[in-house]
Amino acid sequence: MTAVPVSMTDVRELVDGALRAAVGRLDPRTYRVAAYHLGWADKEGHPRKAPAGKALRPALALLSARAAVAPPESALPGAVAVELTHAFSLLHDDIMDGDRMRRHRPAAWTVFGEASAILAGDALLALAGEVLLEAPGQGSARAARALSAATRRLIAGQALDMDFETHRRIGLDECLTMASDKTAALLACSCSIGAVLDGAPEPLCDALEEFGADLGIAFQLADDLLGIWGDPESTGKPALSDLRSRKMSLPVVAALNTDAPEAARLAELYARPGLSEDDLAEAAALVEAAGGRAWAEMEAESRIQRAAEHLVTARLPEPVRADFLHIADFVTGRDH
Repeated sequence: MTAVPVSMTDVRELVDGALRAAVGRLDPRTYRVAAYHLGWADKEGHPRKAPAGKALRPALALLSARAAVAPPESALPGAVAVELTHAFSLLHDDIMDGDRMRRHRPAAWTVFGEASAILAGDALLALAGEVLLEAPGQGSARAARALSAATRRLIAGQALDMDFETHRRIGLDECLTMASDKTAALLACSCSIGAVLDGAPEPLCDALEEFGADLGIAFQLADDLLGIWGDPESTGKPALSDLRSRKMSLPVVAALNTDAPEAARLAELYARPGLSEDDLAEAAALVEAAGGRAWAEMEAESRIQRAAEHLVTARLPEPVRADFLHIADFVTGRDH
């Protein structure tokens, strides 16, 4: 199992209290759904020891404050806000995608109903804006605008991803645009929001955001690879889950856009209303044979290299740059 960077382990301890305090503002019914979704409680509302999450976005937010030579604690409102926004997106995504499992447990909507899960997601998103606007300093409004813009892009990406379900011929550039909005926009915001809250110069904030944009594409590529070839014990999702739902993920689209004979067979399988276990295994082999897996792995590495170049532009202190690169390595090497 891929080890989580130490700095990200520390983040959980720093952010957890502030995150719980923010979610604690919710009414009891909505809180119960949110607490379950975040892993803090069982379906009856009894506290439980939550498994350690990746804490990727909060870690990046706190690190971006250090990039601006500010104490990590100054970015706590940003770290909480991006995590709340991420939680909102997952609550809604599970419903739209029909995913019944989340982090090795039944998804919140299967436990509390779709309406309650939607309302909990809406509440978490509203909380994210509140937390930022209450942050001390002149950067709070700027940070709130940045998160709002990233959320609009996230929603646009999700809408495009849903639109892909009715199209069986999608260009690779179009799929990358979807990933850039759905996944990379919030990661890019996370990478700069601590610096934004500190009132850092725009060139620094821009370089950190560009780092996050490339990191976000690498993250989605890794996620898509796990969606086909990941170990269910680590991912918490069924084997071949993305193929089971005939998702137009990046490795699949890359494979379909080749001239390889396997691409035609893959397209034929994806056009079927349902796939057997044998069909799923064949589809995974076809994606790999058509070059989709190799392309995704190489593109992820390329994106990480590009992300590292943005850090050079930002002229970060060496320890901060090393921590950003540590997280980047974790993104492409993770198993969940």
